[in-house]
Amino acid sequence: MDRTGVRRALVLLLAAWGATRLVLLLFVLKVFVFPGADVTTDVSVIYQGWYEVLRHGTFPLDDVTWQYPPAAALAILSPVLLPFLDYPTAFFVLACLADLAVLCLLLYAGLRPGRTLRGASVWVLGVPLLGPTVYSRYDLMVTAVAVAALLAGARHPRIMGALAGFGAMVKVWPALLLVGAVRRRAWTSAAVTAGAVGALLAVAMPGAFAFLTFQRDRGTEVESLGALVFHIARHFGWHGEVLLNYGSIEFLGPDVQAVSTAALLLTALAFGWLLLWRLSAVRFRSHTLADAAFTAVLMFTVTSRVISPQYMVWLVGLAAVCLCFRAGRMTLPAVLLLLATFVTVLEFPVGFSHVVVSDWYGITLLVLRNGLLLAATVTAARVLWRATVTETAVAPFPSQATRTKETPLSS
Repeated sequence: MDRTGVRRALVLLLAAWGATRLVLLLFVLKVFVFPGADVTTDVSVIYQGWYEVLRHGTFPLDDVTWQYPPAAALAILSPVLLPFLDYPTAFFVLACLADLAVLCLLLYAGLRPGRTLRGASVWVLGVPLLGPTVYSRYDLMVTAVAVAALLAGARHPRIMGALAGFGAMVKVWPALLLVGAVRRRAWTSAAVTAGAVGALLAVAMPGAFAFLTFQRDRGTEVESLGALVFHIARHFGWHGEVLLNYGSIEFLGPDVQAVSTAALLLTALAFGWLLLWRLSAVRFRSHTLADAAFTAVLMFTVTSRVISPQYMVWLVGLAAVCLCFRAGRMTLPAVLLLLATFVTVLEFPVGFSHVVVSDWYGITLLVLRNGLLLAATVTAARVLWRATVTETAVAPFPSQATRTKETPLSS
């Protein structure tokens, strides 16, 4: 693309980002009312309540809805950086700044040789598809850390590992970024960072790891893949309940434990596949790190007994990094993900009442959203396997010198 074309693309992306994010801010600040449930109460009630506890030097030990690693406290406490604003407004502004930081990272990466601005386009388009939910959860801040980690990973494995380790102490899933890392330095840096952050917070504030026991009695969240069993079963005499449990709307009753156990088994199988892939892969290119992370988080999300709407922003961020690489092959999974993201906002908050009562409109939305996510997962796994494992059947097996040359780009 010539300089004029690059400038035009940058102007369009920045203008689109500015317009869509202004609308998001107007929704979360309630200048406009978004249809469906009020998603901002998580900030004004739950987060602000945790903030009041955390600022006194302890974790919310009596609140079973606190189910996050200790560094999540930093995200909850972050509005203290803007003391001239009330807590909710400060949180929304910081979420918007995290959104902008991701865009800047993707633009910078997209302008480098061998890269494209497709990743930035995915981010600009994908985030507003989630509606105001995306600014009403701290997941956008975690995603910013994950995007920075993946973009650093191509040349700076220690920085990548440190960011992944820190991210894992904020919300666990960034640990999956290491799936495609081939340099030991990345793993070591991640372990050291996670250990140091966890130890520091455990010493500074009591109850840092109490969250590990708070999910023991969870049911199956109504938006998950496994929940479709009960949505349909309710039309054929299943007599369980739908209740607010551990911070989300879940199915509780007969056979719920069996479905939850099946979900855990599917997660174990997904990790088994990832291990098999890692042992079988012989071609690691500059985009493999991002492709592997995207695939791993898709697998984790689809097999989870909880699929909250804000999880989609993780995937949008990872898909955006994948599409920053001109040689990347995750275009189809990314498109499927964007479609799933659009259906997600129709399901929550717009149509959530239909989901809770399991009417056929709600079931249709869930089947469509979860089906698109499942299709994206299978497609991404197939693309990753073919690019790193089976293509060696037609390409010469790389010599040690070739692998050594390619490895630094994928560390």
